Amino acid sequence: METIFVLLPLALLIAAIAVGLFIWAAKTGQFDDLDTPAVRILFDDEEPRRPATANASTVPPGTKGEAVLEMIPAETTKAESTRRASE
Repeated sequence: METIFVLLPLALLIAAIAVGLFIWAAKTGQFDDLDTPAVRILFDDEEPRRPATANASTVPPGTKGEAVLEMIPAETTKAESTRRASE
């Protein structure tokens, strides 16, 4: 009989902590989206990288910057389009 006086309040305390943690998790959005993280690995977000284009070390000596401009693909990003060709 004496053990029930110890175990009953202990069980109620553990249950209250569990309910409190569940309420905290629900309020902070832990259960908002359960499906997307599981299938996120299946989607390709990034485009595959292309091999590097010609740079100053691969341009033959004696040629001008026009050779570099011909080797740069037409589809460039904003950061790539602001670079100047070596002259």
